[in-house]
Amino acid sequence: METKIYTGNPYPLGATYDGKGVNFALFSEYAEAVELYLYDDNSESTEIAKFKLTEKTHQVWHIYLLGIQPGQRYGYRVYGPYNPSQGHRFNPHKLLIDPYAKAISGTVQWDNALFAYQIGAEDADLSLDTSDSAPFIPKAVVVDSDFDWEDDKPLRVPMHESVIYETHVKGFTAMHPDIPQEIRGTYAAMGHPVTIKYLKELGITAVELLPVHHFLTDRHLKDKGLTNYWGYNSVGFFAPDVRYSSAGTHGEQVIEFKEMVKSLHKAGIEVILDVVYNHTGEGNEMGPTLSFRGIDNVSYYRLAEDPRYYMDFTGTGNTLNTRQPNVLRLIMDSLRYWIQEMHVDGFRFDLASALARELHDVDKLSSFFDVIHQDPVISQVKLIAEPWDIGAGGYQVGEFPAGWAEWNGKYRDCIRDYWIGADNMIAEFANRLTGSSDLYRGDNRTPSASINFITAHDGFTLHDLVSYNDKHNEANGESNNDGESHNRSWNCGAEGPTDDSSINALREKQKRNLLVTLFLSQGVPMMVAGDEFGRTQQGNNNAYCQDNEISWLDWTNVDNILLDFTKQLINFRLSHPVFCRRKWFQGLPIRGTGVEDIIWFLPDASEMDDHHWQEDYARSLAVFFNGQGIRAVDAQGEKVVDNNFYLLFNAYWEDVEYKFPEERYALNWCKVLDTNQHTIKDFEQYSAGDTVLVPSRSILLFQSQ
Repeated sequence: METKIYTGNPYPLGATYDGKGVNFALFSEYAEAVELYLYDDNSESTEIAKFKLTEKTHQVWHIYLLGIQPGQRYGYRVYGPYNPSQGHRFNPHKLLIDPYAKAISGTVQWDNALFAYQIGAEDADLSLDTSDSAPFIPKAVVVDSDFDWEDDKPLRVPMHESVIYETHVKGFTAMHPDIPQEIRGTYAAMGHPVTIKYLKELGITAVELLPVHHFLTDRHLKDKGLTNYWGYNSVGFFAPDVRYSSAGTHGEQVIEFKEMVKSLHKAGIEVILDVVYNHTGEGNEMGPTLSFRGIDNVSYYRLAEDPRYYMDFTGTGNTLNTRQPNVLRLIMDSLRYWIQEMHVDGFRFDLASALARELHDVDKLSSFFDVIHQDPVISQVKLIAEPWDIGAGGYQVGEFPAGWAEWNGKYRDCIRDYWIGADNMIAEFANRLTGSSDLYRGDNRTPSASINFITAHDGFTLHDLVSYNDKHNEANGESNNDGESHNRSWNCGAEGPTDDSSINALREKQKRNLLVTLFLSQGVPMMVAGDEFGRTQQGNNNAYCQDNEISWLDWTNVDNILLDFTKQLINFRLSHPVFCRRKWFQGLPIRGTGVEDIIWFLPDASEMDDHHWQEDYARSLAVFFNGQGIRAVDAQGEKVVDNNFYLLFNAYWEDVEYKFPEERYALNWCKVLDTNQHTIKDFEQYSAGDTVLVPSRSILLFQSQ
C-alpha cells in the first residue's frame, strides 16, 4: 500500500478520518515501541501494511496516513517489558484492539494464541508466548462520522415524567413475527416501526438497552456452547457491538445504530445505555491479551500490592484504574462520544461503586464524579448508577451525589417482601412508596433520584417472581449453583406451571399488585421488557448466558389481558401528576384546603400515629394524596394540580374493611382501580364516611369527584 506518512497529532485518540486520510493516536505510558498494522477486508491474518509510530507526545503515540479510507481494518502491536511481577505484560506477538475503536469488525475466535503466556506452562502467566494472535482477534475499523441526523435533538424528557423500559437489543425482536426475519435481533429491528408502535402504545419514554459496547464471550462459556448474552464484558467502549448489526461489519453497524436512535427520537423515546466502565473482558492475570493489558497494563488496571495480580471489585477478575488520568479520560471521551456522535440520552453505570473507589473505599468526592459534574456535555444527560459492587463497603444505595439517579435495590427488596406478607414492612413500604426520602432527600436530591424497580434483567421475571420459590438455573451448566438464592419470591402454592385455577388467579393478582405499586410510587419506574405480558424464563434467575428462547421475548404467548392492564396503568400514571411529583411531600397543610399533601390512615379513618408504624403484624394501610398539594409548576409556569386520591393496600391474607375519611378530604369518591379486576375504569361510587371491603392481597384506588 502506498500512502504518505505524516507525524500526526496526539489528539483525538483513536482513528480519526478527516476526508483525506486518518490520524492514529494510542496512549501508552510504558511502551517502548508501537506498530500499526493494516488488514484487508477478507483475511484476519493478511497484513497489507505496517507502520512504526515514531512520534510520541505526552504518552500518546501518533501517526497520520494520507489516503486511508473509512472501512480500513487495523490493529496495534506494542513493545515493552514482559514482566508480570512488575505489572508489565507487553507482548508484540499479540495484535491489539484500539481502545478508541469506533467499530470492530468481528468477534474473538478463541485460541491459545490470544494469551500472552504459554497455556499450561509451569510458571503460568510468568511465561511468554510467541504465537501470533492476529488470525483470532477482531480488527478495529476506521469509520466516517458523517451522518444526516436531520433535525434530531436531545429529547430532555424530565426525569419525573420518565418511564424506563429495560430491554436487550437482540432479545426484544429475535422472535417477533411482525419484524422482517433478516433484521430481527438488530439495531434496525429496535428502531423498526413495529417496535416503536408497541413502545408508544405501552407508554414508554425511554429504552434502557443492555450493553451494546463491543463485548467478549468468555472462553469457558464458548466451550460449553453458551454465550455472554447480557454483554457485561466490554472490550470496546466506543464501538456498537457488531453482533447486533444487520447492515455490515466494516462501520455499517455505527450507521445502523444511529438510524435506530433517530427513529426512536422521532417517536419521543429516549435511549439510555447500560455501560460497563468498571472492568474489561480481559479478566485476571490468567486472561487473554486483547487490548488494554497489552497496551499498558500498569496504567489501565488497578493492580494489587503484588502487581502481578489485579484488584477485583467487580467479580470479573479486574477493575479499571479510574484514578489514572488517561483512563479517566478514556471513560469521559467514550461518554461524550455516545452523547455527541451517537445522540444517546443517558447512561446506567454497571457496578458504579467500583468507579468511585479512590483507594479501597468508595468515595463520593472521587475524581470520577468531579470530572462528570464539571463536564458541560455529560452532566446534562440522565446519569443512573447501579450503586454497588462486590468489594467491602460497596453497597452504596442512597450515597451517590446530586445529579445522579440510582437503581433502588432497597425499593425492590421492600416491595417484594411486602407482597409476600413479611413482618415489619409498612414503615419501610411507606418510605419506598413516597420516593425513599430516607435515602435521597439530602444533598439537594429529589424523588427522581430513585429508580424504582421490582424486576430487572438480573433475577426472576415478574411472572417467575410469583411462580417460583427457588431458582432453576440448570441450563447454565453450573449445577444450579449460580444466581441469587434469596429472591423474596412466592410461588402462590405450586412450583412453576400449574393447572390449579385458584393459584393462577392469585398469581395474576400478585402481578397486578406489584405493577400498580411500581407505577403509583414516587420516583422513576423501570420495568424489564416482557413483564407487561407475562414473560417467563422458566425459573432461571441468571440467564446471562442464554442467548436463546429462555431470554428472548416470546411474542406468540402474550398475556394480552395483562398487557392491556399495564398499558392502562402506565397511561394513568402519566395522566396524573400526583403520582410523579418533582418535589418531596411536606406533610404540611395546603393553603385554602386545610388538608396536608399526604396523610396516612388506619382502617377506621383515623390518622396513623408514630406507634402504628412499629406494629409488626400490620400489613395494610391507607394513604391520601392531595392533588392541590403538588407544589410545582409546569413548563409554562402554571400551577400543577390534580384530583385527590385515596389508596388502600392490603397484603394480608384476609379481607380488611376501611372507612373513607371525612368530607374535608372529599365529598365523594370513585373507585378507579382494583387489582381484583384487570381493567382501570370508573367502578363504584362512595361518599365520605362510607366503608369499603379491601379483599386480601389487593390494592384499591379511589379518585375524588
